[in-house]
Amino acid sequence: MKPKPLFKTMLAVVCAGVLFLPAGVRATQKTPDIDVTMGSVAMDIPVEMIKRMSALTNYLALSTNLNIHFRPSPSLGSAVEDLGTGQTQIAYLTPVAYIEARKKYGVIPLVAPTTKGRPHFALVIGVKAGSSINTPAELKGKRFAFGDQKALLQRAAVASMGLGLHDFSNFAYLKHYDNIAKAILAGDFDGGILKDSVAEGFKSKGIVVIGSTPPLPSYLIAVHPGMPVSVRNQLRDALLALKKTTPEHVSTLETFDIAYDGFTLIDDSDYDPVRTLIQPFQK
Repeated sequence: MKPKPLFKTMLAVVCAGVLFLPAGVRATQKTPDIDVTMGSVAMDIPVEMIKRMSALTNYLALSTNLNIHFRPSPSLGSAVEDLGTGQTQIAYLTPVAYIEARKKYGVIPLVAPTTKGRPHFALVIGVKAGSSINTPAELKGKRFAFGDQKALLQRAAVASMGLGLHDFSNFAYLKHYDNIAKAILAGDFDGGILKDSVAEGFKSKGIVVIGSTPPLPSYLIAVHPGMPVSVRNQLRDALLALKKTTPEHVSTLETFDIAYDGFTLIDDSDYDPVRTLIQPFQK
């Protein structure tokens, strides 16, 4: 049976539309041919980490010829092991997690997120508004919350503000910064260590910052040393292109971390100040 004239016309239009799609659009329709698993240190409860990291992995999947998905890690140590052993090939790490992974497995620093254009962050001490605690020294004899026990930078940060573990009547490790903030607000602890952006996010709920470190080299994204250079370059270029220049990019960055406005290249030596800070706390 010959095609009816209307069908022939529609077929011609569809074919012409495919042939004359812009090259960039046709390229994005290519099926990804390389699988990449992204990991992360556990900074929030799992459901929040999945939400945050999925925003980034979705962006990377759309911006590269890679099939990227997220694999959560329950702790700093497991994130290091996952990246080092190849369970993940790229990961978002704290400075201490990176230093450990670099020393043990030779992972490669790729990029670091920026805040106000600079790859820095601060660790702060937070308390509940109205607690009458106004300085770190006033937390002596009080209850204090840390995150991951292996996060040596947290202990070093607290020490830089004049406090040691022996100064607290009680202390505990609550794994995630949001757990710390919630425990302070619930009255379970008098103070705790927080990432500056987390403290800012809980400010409206009653968290007050009473102490801060100087700027520290940022969290970073590192890759497994066995990752092909071509794949590494795709990921690097896509991350460097992620700026707050479009509504979609703004949404991706703010879901990932409200404080971040882009990414920049970094080098292993940028983390030497952290190595110096944590050295007294390493066994």
